[in-house]
Amino acid sequence: MDIKRSGSHPSGKGPVEYFTGAVRVDPLFEAPDPARVRGASVTFEPGARTAWHSHPLGQTLIVTAGCGRVQRWGGPIEEIRPGDVIWFAPGEKHWHGATATTAMTHIAIAEHLDGKTADWMEKVSNEQHQA
Repeated sequence: MDIKRSGSHPSGKGPVEYFTGAVRVDPLFEAPDPARVRGASVTFEPGARTAWHSHPLGQTLIVTAGCGRVQRWGGPIEEIRPGDVIWFAPGEKHWHGATATTAMTHIAIAEHLDGKTADWMEKVSNEQHQA
């Protein structure tokens, strides 16, 4: 058994290469080998969002606060709220973040494959975010 105490991992800023706007990442857990799962709480200020990306083994999001948006490549933008659980299949190109006027926090859970949990792509434009 291993207990990770609240506040035992420092918060970090979402890297500008992968995020637009103010994003805070709070690491929650990283299971030891041979397990591959990692989790973080991610807070997006209004208008903040990820770049387009995919995950080699998929990703689960659990919205815990605020109001956000998600979109998979070629699909409509969907609004997400606390309690919503979103699954992105392996290799599915997508983005997620806050609405233009409301912050949003979610727990992001993904498994790493060969040390990598995400493949990052181009940034989501303001026009794409507001569509």
